[in-house]
Amino acid sequence: MSSTLREASKDTLQAKDKTYHYYSLPLAAKSLGDIARLPKSLKVLLENLLRWQDGESVTDEDIQALAGWLKNAHADREIAWRPARVLMQDFTGVPAVVDLAAMREAVKRLGGDTSKVNPLSPVDLVIDHSVTVDHFGDDDAFEENVRLEMERNHERYMFLKWGKQAFSRFSVVPPGTGICHQVNLEYLGKAVWSELQDGEWIAYPDSLVGTDSHTTMINGLGVLGWGVGGIEAEAAMLGQPVSMLIPDVVGFKLTGKLREGITATDLVLTVTQMLRKHGVVGKFVEFYGDGLDSLPLADRATIANMSPEYGATCGFFPIDAITLEYMRLSGRSDDLVELVEAYAKAQGMWRNPGDEPVFTSTLELDMGDVEASLAGPKRPQDRVALGDVPKAFAASAELELNTAQRDRQPVDYTINGQPYQLPDGAVVIAAITSCTNTSNPSVLMAAGLLAKKAVTLGLKRQPWVKASLAPGSKVVSDYLAQAKLTPYLDELGFNLVGYGCTTCIGNSGPLPEPIETAVKKGDLTVGAVLSGNRNFEGRIHPLVKTNWLASPPLVVAYALAGNMNINLATDPLGYDRKGDPVYLKDIWPSAQEIARAVELVSSDMFRKEYAEVFEGTEEWKSIQVESSDTYGWQSDSTYIRLSPFFDEMQAQPAPVKDIHGARILAMLGDSVTTDHISPAGSIKPDSPAGRYLQNHGVERKDFNSYGSRRGNHEVMMRGTFANIRIRNEMLPGVEGGMTRHLPGTEAMSIYDAAMLYQQEKTPLAVIAGKEYGSGSSRDWAAKGPRLLGIRVVIAESFERIHRSNLIGMGILPLEFPQGVTRKTLGLTGEEVIDIADLQNLRPGATIPVTLTRSDGSKETVPCRCRIDTATELTYYQNDGILHYVIRNMLN
Repeated sequence: MSSTLREASKDTLQAKDKTYHYYSLPLAAKSLGDIARLPKSLKVLLENLLRWQDGESVTDEDIQALAGWLKNAHADREIAWRPARVLMQDFTGVPAVVDLAAMREAVKRLGGDTSKVNPLSPVDLVIDHSVTVDHFGDDDAFEENVRLEMERNHERYMFLKWGKQAFSRFSVVPPGTGICHQVNLEYLGKAVWSELQDGEWIAYPDSLVGTDSHTTMINGLGVLGWGVGGIEAEAAMLGQPVSMLIPDVVGFKLTGKLREGITATDLVLTVTQMLRKHGVVGKFVEFYGDGLDSLPLADRATIANMSPEYGATCGFFPIDAITLEYMRLSGRSDDLVELVEAYAKAQGMWRNPGDEPVFTSTLELDMGDVEASLAGPKRPQDRVALGDVPKAFAASAELELNTAQRDRQPVDYTINGQPYQLPDGAVVIAAITSCTNTSNPSVLMAAGLLAKKAVTLGLKRQPWVKASLAPGSKVVSDYLAQAKLTPYLDELGFNLVGYGCTTCIGNSGPLPEPIETAVKKGDLTVGAVLSGNRNFEGRIHPLVKTNWLASPPLVVAYALAGNMNINLATDPLGYDRKGDPVYLKDIWPSAQEIARAVELVSSDMFRKEYAEVFEGTEEWKSIQVESSDTYGWQSDSTYIRLSPFFDEMQAQPAPVKDIHGARILAMLGDSVTTDHISPAGSIKPDSPAGRYLQNHGVERKDFNSYGSRRGNHEVMMRGTFANIRIRNEMLPGVEGGMTRHLPGTEAMSIYDAAMLYQQEKTPLAVIAGKEYGSGSSRDWAAKGPRLLGIRVVIAESFERIHRSNLIGMGILPLEFPQGVTRKTLGLTGEEVIDIADLQNLRPGATIPVTLTRSDGSKETVPCRCRIDTATELTYYQNDGILHYVIRNMLN
């Protein structure tokens, strides 16, 4: 194959009377062989390698390996992928900008050029994670929540505005606009990019990485993208390619159509359950089959959104006529739509009826078999048929009680002067929230129509239910108003509370004080029902032990019923004005009613709302910042602090030190999420982070959340492993971030123990079960452990993003051999760990780990090094990915 394949594959195409140059896969196939049946997601990767071929980071062999994937539907090769752009939200964006500012300080200290610390590709940061549901249930809720958001986050927003002027190619979408993934789907995503290079217009596929795991939502638009840790995203924006193994691709064939009364949410929960069972971690999923002919793009985006929940790197839907239809609806220009069609067809990336690409493995689902569902009580893959929810709740409640004998009586309380009883199983939160579903007009119109029928019959929300509506974009409010459904949602308490993530990420705000008191008094097991994508323990609200994912109309239905013990399939939701029972089937809208309402959604709504997407409110516009290349750090700030990661960095990396005499800081079970490791929600006053804030003059009401404090490493390291639901097996029966400082027996906070170990210069380890680090792409789940002194994590398996983040922070991920666990080894947490010869580490190698037990006996366990690629090894040897990038800049 010619070393000039890149040049040899260059071709032109016409779209809307304009000539574009592009790197043609059909021309490349003359040298590579037939690639027609390569999955379309891999064709996007192949074009990327072709376009970036330079003989060093991308070689002939890389391109041949990807084209040759067809032989075995598998390839063992690392490639360097360069996404077109980077997407951020503010919880991950603030620490990323802190890192960029700190990198400028480090480059300056080491004598380099600070202007090199600048994004080389477009970066869009959407502020969506900070709004909290403090006010709800009235017409003033939105304005009040926005006012509080601006008060609490003024310093953070000043910092982001500084970043906007300090860094090139860096744009900020202000608060109160929408959720980053929905803004990406409705506005930022282009499907095909074009840019002027040396006087020629070059066309290429849109692609991205994002600092949020649900970045995958954009795959519904035929745009390849997924979530990475903040540190990996920072490296990508600074020109570092994303190192990845050529993935296996699982084909998911969709046939048939959804039945009457079944929603896209029911479909995605079914798909999630099937794919989790199949096993797709680290793999691409690509959807195909004639079922796509009738699957709206909003439904595709819902399915793509939940890729992290089914474990895949992405869930890809190829470009087709439905893609173009959505692009027109959402106000994209005719020029762009014509380019997307011409480009996708020229490159073989267009989905044709009957396409059967080659896949590593396949699954099939007849959408006619999907039933009404929820997922819960603690994992998104645990789908429960609607009629089985009371049984599933009862089972989870018994687990929470640890006894079936305890008497669970309703608790008396008073709200607004009226006496009530709060029962066990009460639904205390009902939230229409999250880009997963609020990007989908069909389920939102269904919720509005159901609310209209309920109000017309005289049904009311139960008084203990905190209801809220937080759409992912302003367009939602426009079309609900156009359909005249807003008043009915308002009547049931689903007033607009904000345009942001809110309850889905744990920003549910406080429950009314009488409800909180009643839950605590009765130690009640209560529920939250939300149209989100995650329901992990402790995520939605600290007092809510069971969390259920459901479609927006079911969220409204549960607000009416008010109890998880009510069977919505057979029991009445309530009683009408005549006293007759009203069942779910009586108020569920028909497919025709929903379709008529959806027809009211127009491209004018999208154009109007996105015309001033970067403008913001008057409060945002009033924030003033000084123009400067380096940030003016404030020593008394409790939000933004110069991070210490580069303090001792030298121009050349030191040799990797072996791990001697490491103590186990925590021994954890299966499915430990990044939220367990680094919570995003509220800060308890009696926690190490709470005490730090109080010692720095911050009142409890101004604590804000861990997520909003990610620009301050002092708060975040104290919040590491501070989730109230985490269980450290070194302290049986104890919940929360506690451990022992060995060899002592006293229980103390994980942070306090880690500081004692640091004084003793003792390295630390974490032991865990399966799926360690699942959930959000939270870089502080690696940064925090690094600052606590953790050198190694030994687990049965890792989730993709977190494993990468650990390496990016210089922490070694090791995997127990098959069949070996902390339990089979009989570990107590009192063992001392030694790992030698780390200077000669190799990707995927077997590493002997020596365990010394408290009685002095030793055992060596051959663990697998989960540094998977040569590039990852380079990052680890440099003490982290950003250290490596800085050294490259200096050289």
